[in-house]
Amino acid sequence: MAVRAEAVTKVYGKGETAVRALDEVDLAIPAGRFTAVMGPSGSGKSTLMHVLAGLDTVTSGRVWLGDVDLASLPERELTRLRRDRIGFVFQAFNLLPTLSAAENITLPLDLAGRKPDRDWLDHVIDTVGLRPRLKHRPTELSGGQQQRVAVARALASRPEVIFADEPTGNLDSRSGAEVLGLMRRAVDEWGQTIVMVTHDPGAAAHADAVVFLADGRIVDHMSEPTAERVLERMKRFGS
Repeated sequence: MAVRAEAVTKVYGKGETAVRALDEVDLAIPAGRFTAVMGPSGSGKSTLMHVLAGLDTVTSGRVWLGDVDLASLPERELTRLRRDRIGFVFQAFNLLPTLSAAENITLPLDLAGRKPDRDWLDHVIDTVGLRPRLKHRPTELSGGQQQRVAVARALASRPEVIFADEPTGNLDSRSGAEVLGLMRRAVDEWGQTIVMVTHDPGAAAHADAVVFLADGRIVDHMSEPTAERVLERMKRFGS
């Protein structure tokens, strides 16, 4: 398993104002698979992604990346693990406006003091179709192109897992389909592991499996999802 959660609980606040965002969650994410996480607003899906990725701590329970217990790491080592072994794709792209597309793609490697594998980097750039735009800054790129830069950045270091939080949320349907297609190819052709939080049944249909959350608990799993099946399941939440 690429990522595992065991009895994970996350509580924000204390006393009467406490909010239990995750409640005794058990989850295992297989390596080399594309897993979508869905649920209504406030179900805990973004919180789950954040604790699985080591971006937030758990109140109780344990999270592993591979065989590493995240809670056992001091902050500096946890930061290094996120940088070296995890890739991120966010709804807001999170590109640095002063850097070119090429510089944004290699930024995590540059910060780590690592030289990119040029053959692999060229392969990623050509796969996402960005070679003609490498010298452009984010403001000179469309939303779809910016998100492709973010996907290339996540792939450039060959991470063990990529976490994607609503990666198509700011994109039109065509650009969103292109980005999802790239992520699907990364799984099928390169054995990448991807965990994606989404509210979109069409996006979830690109995954191998869907995990459904409600009120901080996992309430269902679906293999080989289709947009229609996912939408029908989500209707039970009133979403």
